[in-house]
Amino acid sequence: MQPAVLPSCASANVRSVWGSAIGKSWLPQRRSRAASQRPGSLRPLSTILCRCIAESTGALQEQHELSQQPSAASGTQIVLRLQVATSMSEVKPSAWDACANGSGEMNPFLLWSFLNALEESGSAVKRQGWIPQHVLLYDDTTSELMGCVPLYLKTHSYGEYVFDHSWASTHMRCGLPYYPKLQSCVPFTPVTGNRLLVKPGPNAAAVTKALAKGLLELTDQFAVSSLHLTFNTAEESKTLAEVGYLQRSGIQYHWENRGYTTFEDFLADLKQSKRKNIRQERKSVANAGLTVRKLSGDDIKPHHWEAFYQGYINTTDRKWGQAYLTHDFFHCLGQAMPEKVLLVMAEDSASGKPVAGALNLIGSHALFGRNWGCMYGTAIKNLHFELCYYQAIEAAIERGLSRVEAGAQGEHKIQRGYLPSLTYSSHYIRDGRVSAAIEEYLVRENHQIMYQLDGLTMQASPYKPLAAAKL
Repeated sequence: MQPAVLPSCASANVRSVWGSAIGKSWLPQRRSRAASQRPGSLRPLSTILCRCIAESTGALQEQHELSQQPSAASGTQIVLRLQVATSMSEVKPSAWDACANGSGEMNPFLLWSFLNALEESGSAVKRQGWIPQHVLLYDDTTSELMGCVPLYLKTHSYGEYVFDHSWASTHMRCGLPYYPKLQSCVPFTPVTGNRLLVKPGPNAAAVTKALAKGLLELTDQFAVSSLHLTFNTAEESKTLAEVGYLQRSGIQYHWENRGYTTFEDFLADLKQSKRKNIRQERKSVANAGLTVRKLSGDDIKPHHWEAFYQGYINTTDRKWGQAYLTHDFFHCLGQAMPEKVLLVMAEDSASGKPVAGALNLIGSHALFGRNWGCMYGTAIKNLHFELCYYQAIEAAIERGLSRVEAGAQGEHKIQRGYLPSLTYSSHYIRDGRVSAAIEEYLVRENHQIMYQLDGLTMQASPYKPLAAAKL
């Protein structure tokens, strides 16, 4: 594996250089196809090398031989080695998590345990159209993992929640294949977080930029149609835009904790009609003869996961949906990171039989609502709102968490205290014609998103004017 040279200073400019694993000197031009790679083939990516040289210009340059050069900003250099892992099992968990937590906020979906559970359970694997190609950037001298990217080669667009089917159609009309494509995300999980995971330290900014540019070159090298980093942060989206990525926005609905100590404190900030409606919804569930339990850690037993899975399958079947997560995933999750799981279960008070459940994951700053399931034949009004929204708010208050992210879609969440929030994604389209068309489309779409955000925030907010102004 060829090394890379990077200065040990955060302000360094970085240029990326790609070469073949067998030592050939050819290098593809951007938006061209490598001669040895058929478009649309699924050749593994782990044979690709990345070399980064610190320069004052930060420009991309093709070069095969590499000599270690002192940086213009510093005489100190570190040597980096880029690899691609085809499974999370190839990565040391503690090393991955050190990068995943580099932003200072622990997002459970980015942890090694969660991503590994998706693979080990057969949920995010090749036969499901998700081919792991995780990018790893090591210090070649110490073998310390400096940065990483959860990355997949995909043969479809399911389980992403940033919809690009029209982009696939545009490629088809231009006579170009859209699949496979490269996708950086947490599979089946529309939760915001960094996608360029970088270990904290003086080189963090330079490593981030090296990963951003390196992903562009990797996309070109393998002649796939495009690269997508979805549900990344606003800051990361801005960084990626500076090196040529297209920006896209969307809307989700999040609840913000304004220092509440009880659920009643939260209700006090709402308009009288909204406060009354929530109390009535909660009362109807309380009168339905149910017992609601919030389970975490060792309190979650295998029979709870069995019950939840049956509800999950029933719910997806009733909605003509697709159950992306396998039976084994939930048991893997419970074994690997039980302390990060909050499972809200509703049981019949008389029989003790499970009725419905909501799966949440616990972060350092937020509670993330993910999946909901209701048993076959069960139809209790407002039960979904109670388990997924109100119990989540209660749990966040109890744990002192700053927000609840309740997943994709749903303007009905607004009247229950979840306000519209922007989401971000970053995209690179290799073909120049298609990229220009999509860029023009995104300008119009992003304008409409902002218009919608302003309208929802001003007209639909359930909060009193003074309380809303403080959010």
